[in-house]
Amino acid sequence: MEPMQTALWVIVVLVALAILFDFMNGFHDAANSIATVVSTGVLKPTQAVVFAAFFNFVAIFVFHLSVAATIGKGIVQPGIVDTHVIFGALVGAIVWNLITWYYGIPSSSSHALIGGIVGAVISKAGASSLIASGIWKTVAFIFVSPVLGFLLGSIMMVIVAWLFRRTTPGRVDKWFRRLQLVSAGAYSLGHGGNDAQKTIGIIWLLLLSTGYVSAADASPPTWVIVSCYAAIGLGTMFGGWRIVKTMGQKITKLKPVGGFCAETGGAMTLFIATALGVPVSTTHTITGAIVGVGSTQRMSAVRWGVAGNIVWAWVLTIPASAFVAAFAYWVSLQLY
Repeated sequence: MEPMQTALWVIVVLVALAILFDFMNGFHDAANSIATVVSTGVLKPTQAVVFAAFFNFVAIFVFHLSVAATIGKGIVQPGIVDTHVIFGALVGAIVWNLITWYYGIPSSSSHALIGGIVGAVISKAGASSLIASGIWKTVAFIFVSPVLGFLLGSIMMVIVAWLFRRTTPGRVDKWFRRLQLVSAGAYSLGHGGNDAQKTIGIIWLLLLSTGYVSAADASPPTWVIVSCYAAIGLGTMFGGWRIVKTMGQKITKLKPVGGFCAETGGAMTLFIATALGVPVSTTHTITGAIVGVGSTQRMSAVRWGVAGNIVWAWVLTIPASAFVAAFAYWVSLQLY
């Protein structure tokens, strides 16, 4: 096979692998979008996944590609990335996603991808090849996004409790069953807007490194954008049911008013991060918001043991996916 043909074949395979990761991202993180609305009984699971998938895709018309630009141009020094690095990064992220999905752990697909990139790049050229500002911005939001979700979720709960303090519980439940559709839609919009762009960014990085697009281009080809938003929407439709129970029931018991406040706090956090171009974890965000809502009732309403296990998964995600990616990078050198 001629070198150019080999390069094109490898690129097609890597693009397909990236789209698979995006599908898995939607599949894995579907629970984040639908757990609260399902656990409160506002929507049935099948209704919820279609609802969430629709807003995942609609996000294509709402958000600028700031997160994609961070992944594509803000993590690694120019000239370092090649097809071996992309292969290692994607395999590292996919393997970690499969492990956490199997065990029902709501980890971060976003940080699995970042960890994959970091592991593969360090294997090739050392840590000096990473762009510190992009890495630290992402790492900082591992802590900022759940804290912000916690604060916004709890503040929303306090405001709602004060506004409806003289309203009967039955009326409150009736109103927020309807309003939760709005908050769930907003959260799914933020989920699609932030998460689909991470895969857009990795494909953009691949095309830049192989010379198929120019570094001067303001955005990647349209087919990349549409494919990634469609893949995450389809992944959400198939859903990650193993994680729904953890997110919607095990951390704290939610009523429609609590679900509304958690989703609204989470959505606001995602909108802020996406506007800043920060690839955050929807898992971290909604978990923080759910804990915030639960803690306004009483601290014992939150099952802190479950929340602690989730935090350990967050801590392990980047180093674990980086380790797998480093090994996958070495394997790719042997394969082609």
